[in-house]
Order: sequence, then C-alpha cells, then structure tokens
Amino acid sequence: MRRTILALLLTGAAVVPAIAGPIAKEQLLTPPADARHYTISSAAGTHGNIWSWTQPDGRIAYRMSMSLRGWLTETDEVITIGPDRRPTAIAIRGFTDSGDATETFTVDPDGTARWKTAVDAGSAPYAARRYTTYGGPPLASEQEVAALVAAGPAGIDLLPSGHATLTVGAPTQIDGPQGRKTVRLAFMRGYGFSPSPVWLDENNRLFGYAGVVSMLPAGYEAAGPILKDAQDKATAIAVRDVAHAFLTPAHRTPTLIDHVLLFDSIAGTYLPDRAVLIADGKVAKVGAGGTLAAPKGATVLDGRGRTLLPGLWDAHQHVGDDWSLLQNVATGMTHYRSPGSLIEDVQSIVKRRAAADLLAPDGRTSIIIDRKDPLAAQGALTVASEAEAIAAVRKIKAAGMWGVKFYTSMNPAWIAPAAAEAHRLGLHVHGHVPAGMRPLDAVRAGYDEVTHINFIMMQAMPQEVVDKANTAARLEGPARYGKDVDLDSPAMTAFYAELAKRGTVIDPTLTVWEPMMTSDGTSIPPEYAAFAGIAPPAVARGWRIAGYPLRDGLTREDYRKSFAKMVGLVGRLHKAGVPIVAGTDGYGLELVRELELYQQAGLTNAQAVQTATIVPARMVGMADRAGSVGPGKTADIILVDGDVSRDLGNLRHVRTVFLDGYRLDGDALRRASGLSGMPD
Repeated sequence: MRRTILALLLTGAAVVPAIAGPIAKEQLLTPPADARHYTISSAAGTHGNIWSWTQPDGRIAYRMSMSLRGWLTETDEVITIGPDRRPTAIAIRGFTDSGDATETFTVDPDGTARWKTAVDAGSAPYAARRYTTYGGPPLASEQEVAALVAAGPAGIDLLPSGHATLTVGAPTQIDGPQGRKTVRLAFMRGYGFSPSPVWLDENNRLFGYAGVVSMLPAGYEAAGPILKDAQDKATAIAVRDVAHAFLTPAHRTPTLIDHVLLFDSIAGTYLPDRAVLIADGKVAKVGAGGTLAAPKGATVLDGRGRTLLPGLWDAHQHVGDDWSLLQNVATGMTHYRSPGSLIEDVQSIVKRRAAADLLAPDGRTSIIIDRKDPLAAQGALTVASEAEAIAAVRKIKAAGMWGVKFYTSMNPAWIAPAAAEAHRLGLHVHGHVPAGMRPLDAVRAGYDEVTHINFIMMQAMPQEVVDKANTAARLEGPARYGKDVDLDSPAMTAFYAELAKRGTVIDPTLTVWEPMMTSDGTSIPPEYAAFAGIAPPAVARGWRIAGYPLRDGLTREDYRKSFAKMVGLVGRLHKAGVPIVAGTDGYGLELVRELELYQQAGLTNAQAVQTATIVPARMVGMADRAGSVGPGKTADIILVDGDVSRDLGNLRHVRTVFLDGYRLDGDALRRASGLSGMPD
C-alpha cells in the first residue's frame, strides 16, 4: 500500500509528467505532543518516527521522518474520511529517496475519483472501490487495514486497480510499556507478489509491521524480532506446501533435452544442436543432437528454438523472504550469493531447503559487520572496537557462513585486522567502502571484493564525498561528479590494473542505480518493463519512480551522464581483467537487465552470461558442481525460449528450471510466485 521500506507497493494508472517539486521539510506538519507515536527500527537502532493525530476539523494527519543509512524520507499526509469510512480526499507532501512524494486524491460531487502523483494521474468512478496511495507514511495504511477487516473474506476493490483481501491468523503475546499485550498475525493479499504480514491489536486494528526493519508503536521496538519470528514460522508452513507440490519423485525422473542451443559457460561459447541427458540429479551425458538415447520412462524435451544454460546466479541477493526465493527459481535463478542476511534466517533457509520444505536456489552468505552508529546498516552485527570486530568475524565463522561484509560506518583502522582474521578462518571479505577510505584502500586492507559500482567510482571522488560515504553522499557524490570523471586517466588505469593483479572481484549492481539516476517517472524502468504486464498492479505501479531528487542545480540529464560513466567503468574494469559478478540487490527480476548493461559496457553476450554463471560459481568455490553444464555436474539448469546468443532478453523466457535435478515447469513456478504469465 505504501512505497516505503515496508515494501507495501501500489496500484497502476496512466502516466503524466512529474508534478511540481516537493516542499521543504520545515513546511511539513508538526505533530502535537499527544500524537500517537510509532518508530521505524531494526537491530541496528531506530531509523525513523511516524506520528498520527486527528486535526480540529476531523481530518486524520500523519507525519514521517526517516533516515535509513543516510537515505532521507520526510513526508506528511492528511486524510478526509467520508460517511462510509472511505477517504474522500488525501494530500501527501514531502520527499523520499525515490523523489517527490507529492500526491493528491479527491472525489467530485458526481462520484468521480481523481488522483495525481509524481509519476501518474487518472480518474475513474469511485463506486464501491477504495483508493490506494502510491506513497505516504506507512502508518496511514491503518485505514486500508480497517477496511479489509470490515470487508471480511470478500475483500475490497482498489483504485487505480486491483483487489485486496486480509486473512487473520494466530495470536502472539508481547511485552511493552502497557504490560503484556495480545496481537494477531494477518496476511494481506493484493498489494504484492506474495501475502504481506501485518500485525493487528486486540480490536483488529493495525498494530504494526515486523521484519528486518519494523514499524511498531514507540516502546515496542524489542517485540520486532519476536513478531518477525512468528510471521516467518507461519510463512514457512505456506511455502512448505508449495515446495512439496514441486519437489516430487515424478519431477526427478530422467530428462533428455534434444536439439538445443547449449551455452558452454567455461569456454564462453554457444554450441548448436546439442543433447543433454539428466538423471539422478546430475548431468549424465552431453552429445550432439540426436545421438543420446532416452532411458525408459524419461521425459524428452524438444530444444529446437530454445537455449539451455547453467542456472543463473544473483551475486547480490539479500535472502530472508521465502516467497522471494520461490520467485527467484521461477525466473531461472538456481544459485545466489547473499551479501548480508540475518544468521538465523540463513540457517533456517539452509535447513528447510535440505529437507525439501523450501523451494529456493542454493547459495552462500556473508554477514554484515558495521560500527555502532546511527547510520549503521540494519541487520548488521554492530561493533564498537577492533576486538569486537574480530569477535564478530569469529561469530560469523562459527555460524557456518561463507564471508564477512564490512559496511560504510566501520572504522577504517579496524578493517585490516578484522580482514586478516577472516582470511585466517577461510572467509571471503568484501563490502561497501567505509567512510574515509577509497576502494583501493579497502582492497589493500584485505577486501577480496568491492560491492556496488558507486564505491568503485569513489576512487575518483573529491575527499569530502569519500569522508561522508556512510551517508547519501555515496550516491549523490557519484551522481554529481561522475559525469566529469576521466575513466581513462593514468590514475584510473593504474587503479584497474591493481585490482586485476590482485584478482579483486567487483559486484557492480548497475540496476540499483539506473532507475534512481535516469528515471523521471514517465515510464517503468528497463529493469521491470518486461514484467509489468504479469505483475500485480500494485507492484507495477511502484516500479515507476520519479528518480533520485536532484540537488544543487543538477539536471536529470546530468545524472544520466553520470550513470553512463558507471556503465563505462564496468567496461574498463572488465577490459583490464577484473572479475565481474552479476548481482541485483533487488527482487532478482533485475538480473537480465544487469547483463544487458554489461553488454552495453563492452562485454560480449557470452561474457555477460558468464558473470551470472561460472564466474560467481568460481568466486564461492562451487565451480566443481555448479555454474556450467557438463557430465557429473549438478543439474541446476534452465531451458529458455529463444536464442540467447542473439538476445540476452530471452533469458527472461524461462520454460523449464532444473533445480537439484528436479524438473520444474516455468509456468507453474510463475503462478506460484505471483507472476501471471511469461515476461515480454
């Protein structure tokens, strides 16, 4: 319902040019002393506040102020409620890290509803429907929750489009300022790909949201992990039933794919008219088309007009949500590298996947370490000294994790000793570059890998940007100055050469920055355009953003030029011999666009696909069984419609996924994960 860190996204409508810019923070509403107070918090601390109160004229007001690792949100909202408890007017003002938050909704005397946001506008008969805002403080979603509770199983029709329902589940006991309290878990459907958990109080009104980041009444922050654990257990039951429907013996019988175009990820070539036999969970044979005999009872798939490839890797996928993992499989992802998840979430995923109770890619995970600071990463192990940093590294190793990821508020002096301990324990070391360091400083201190292309761009940034890299300056600096960086200067060329000599891996995540830097709200970004027609309307509307707010007289075209330099930087790194791994830091739906951007940067089609197959497999030490298609390798393979050698976009057209040798139908996977058909 609200485009915020709570990921409750909205419905779609017609597109118009962006409306006037946001008002200043100082002009937003000031909550009275007796306003209801909620906080936005994580294990790293409190990130923001939301207040609500009733104005003298009866309108309901909300005010939100949040800094999430330096990304700012300052908004307010005023709602006029009609006699039937539906809004008749809504006004939202302010800004978020996605741009202008200004939004209006009104109802004409004849019953025509009209809305306008920074990215769309429209009108329609209000009838019995209810308008769902594009943005605004997430606490205002209590109005929608109340409507869903009142509607019962039938749910409510939404404007601009969609239908929503709410199912109330089991109670949980928590402690807070008023003592022991009973809250009840509910799941909303219609606002996202999967059921969205929400917590209700004893009167079935919104109590809050829980997760890695939670929105709860002030004083109840400690209940966040308890509520998250309860909703995770409820979700695990639902996804277990889905997994059991797919992971059956009937789906693990031998399969022969014949007369198919095969991608050889090791050689980086496409082999026409090949045959691949899968049996007992592994690739049994590979030969020329028509030369392999299908065993008795085998399924034979015609590969003509299709491409067979190793299953894709997302090297920047923060795992923890079961439904997202299911969708990752549906889009051809058989492996991931998580650069930061909660230890208990990862251990649960690994355990349930091994028991065939969770349909998910296989993966390797790092845990984030950050200095205790108001700007510390949510979900991180926070430390206050070098000794604590080393102890956190040991904790990560003891938990069975693959690597450590340092973050932007870390004391630079702690990096080298903590990295040395990680290497002694056999852990991979990577991360954001701490404020005050440049990427080459981090690499020389022990980084095996640097995440995000903006941190690579920090090598050429002014010192005042480097010193504030734990704030929004880590984007605003490259956005402002990137366009003027000489990527071929002697200093930058020497930088690339040293990274290559050291074998430093780069995880660019260009698809994080493309929408933020290039979007103006007039279209859905390329990352999501192919999925817009098959995603829930609420999700598709949320993909359309106005772009990161412009600063200091810069234009959108300036930001676009800076993004083009980021793309060019990836090309220079690759040309110098620096290993590139493809990651999204998003849904995972963005992965193919990431590869398309690499091709724009100068990688060949095959080299781009290698960044999402064999290169990450080698990075995590799994190339002996994953990342390529060959005899004896685990059958983690995808069959897609079309010729990928001619168009990387065909990677989105997943026909069949082989996961640990299970033969899974692409259409069935998409339906189970909230997609209604094949992407464009």
